Amino acid sequence: MPRRGRSGLTRRAAQLVVGGVLLIGPQVGGAQAAPPAQPSQSGAQPTPQVAPQQASPMQEGVRLHARLAQRTLTGVTVPIALPSGGRGELYIPKSGARRSSIDLLVHFHGAAWLARQAAEETGKLMAVASFTLGNGSGVYDRTFRQPGMMDSLMTRIQQALDSVSGQRVTVGRLALSGFSAGHGAIRVILRDSLWMQRVHGVLLLDGMHTSYVPEGTPVASGGILDSLNLLTLTQFAARAAHGAKRMVVTHSEIFPGTYASTTETAMWMLQYLGLRARPVLAWGPRGMQQLSEAKRGGLLVQGFAGTSAPDHIDHLHAMPEMLKRLMR
Repeated sequence: MPRRGRSGLTRRAAQLVVGGVLLIGPQVGGAQAAPPAQPSQSGAQPTPQVAPQQASPMQEGVRLHARLAQRTLTGVTVPIALPSGGRGELYIPKSGARRSSIDLLVHFHGAAWLARQAAEETGKLMAVASFTLGNGSGVYDRTFRQPGMMDSLMTRIQQALDSVSGQRVTVGRLALSGFSAGHGAIRVILRDSLWMQRVHGVLLLDGMHTSYVPEGTPVASGGILDSLNLLTLTQFAARAAHGAKRMVVTHSEIFPGTYASTTETAMWMLQYLGLRARPVLAWGPRGMQQLSEAKRGGLLVQGFAGTSAPDHIDHLHAMPEMLKRLMR
């Protein structure tokens, strides 16, 4: 979930939102537009109504929703403490325990075993640091907004790599991945120009959200998207589209109601970049149903069917395939 109450859209960004997202806002999740507010007899403008959260059914029996089976991996797992007090873990595959160079994936939100398994299935030599800090993107945003947080985390990861290897280890390609709320860490990390330059690839699994402006007012009811949480991710996407970076973004049809859906934010990003998604009817990982795709250079954006909670979890279990596309 995004941080709320942010405003201050640039005029150009606001125009892009109105020009692009209005076309898809009423269709996402089949949400109904709220009736316009009526002025009171005194002439004062009433307080805008906040749209209710759209409930996702916990059961859906049409799509497959296949789940990965956890496998036993041979490697070394080292606990990693964040300077803020949160905890995670670093996994170093057995084949990389004595290497002087290794790629690194830092994953936010979701089972650590799944991120490790996804990295193993890429066929690349890759260490994986995983962190799940709580519900909502706000906790990730607040944690990594603290000055020097990413620098401190990378120092601790470096020390763990060196200790396990018994020598100085060079981190090769650095990738960041986030499922759902985990994107909150990534958008903050990339605000630092040094990390924008250092990060090789970004994977967002059904997790790029932002607030509406006014707060809680969907596009169909006259709201627009708060672009502040989207700009650094879009800047990285622009570099990927030009071939300098790699980025994979997936989105579902889930319409939260009180904040922007991943479809709305993906369409905002594409329009900002001058790109357009094309319709697709194809099978995705483990029975997912792909509906759209936009691709240019190292940027890939894919939309999938589904408005339920299991559809959301599908994106996390699609991580092996999506990470492989990111790192190839």
